[in-house]
Amino acid sequence: MKLSVVNTGYFKLDGGAMFGVVPKKLWIKTNVPDKNNLCTWAMRSLIIENGDKLILIDTGIGNKQKDKFFSHYHLHGDDSLKSSIIKSGYSLDDVTDVILTHLHFDHCGGAVKWKNNDRKILEPVFKNATYWSNKNHWNWAMKPNPREKASFLRNNISPIEESGQLKFIEKKGQLTKNVFQNIDVFFADGHTESQMIPIINYNGQKIAFMADLLPSIGHIPLPYVMGYDTRPLKTLEEKSIFLELALKNDYLLYLQHDSINESCKLQSTEKGIRLKSTHPLTDFL
Repeated sequence: MKLSVVNTGYFKLDGGAMFGVVPKKLWIKTNVPDKNNLCTWAMRSLIIENGDKLILIDTGIGNKQKDKFFSHYHLHGDDSLKSSIIKSGYSLDDVTDVILTHLHFDHCGGAVKWKNNDRKILEPVFKNATYWSNKNHWNWAMKPNPREKASFLRNNISPIEESGQLKFIEKKGQLTKNVFQNIDVFFADGHTESQMIPIINYNGQKIAFMADLLPSIGHIPLPYVMGYDTRPLKTLEEKSIFLELALKNDYLLYLQHDSINESCKLQSTEKGIRLKSTHPLTDFL
């Protein structure tokens, strides 16, 4: 097995929205905003060479939306999904499987592209890949509630199904084992319905792709829950379960949105579970 970091660029979101009810004077310690109260966030994917499979987890925001849409999110950075995959030694056609943790635009936008410059036909970016979601989340995204409607963009989602490349991961309990060889999935419903948190067993080290269950090290304390979460009390419950599991089993947490830290480990303190250390992923490869 081989793991490679896939950087797809950075964007900005309101700091208050990212930390919910937590006061700015607290979250500013880990995430410094600009003059407009916007903080910088990564869109960090992961590619896994696993036997005869090349598995990509999430695809970033993509580039097919209109300029007005992108202007809200201040995209920046030199990396892209394609360039990072090539930098890792692969081509887009090498990817056999794409796991979409959930279908918010910053996680799945790069999965679909315009076929031609006339921008009339959409097609999957990874023509040889199976795209994996789960039935509960897919149905949730296809009939979005008013709160999440702006995050579920139909042109990111429908072309995957129309291509015939979509399959569903079957949920068998909150922690579903062996979805792929050496990959389990933890299902979480607080941020959105049935978000998937892949857990990779890499040479005995469990590496959890945290998606939006834990966007950054600043979100480790239990009350630090995003305003974007549809069920914040459920997130509190799920974070508590997951962080206890991670601490007990010495997980390395791979941070999709932390603009500085690729991964971290946890420790128990008198205040609860807190950050122990931060690491580039290469420390464990």
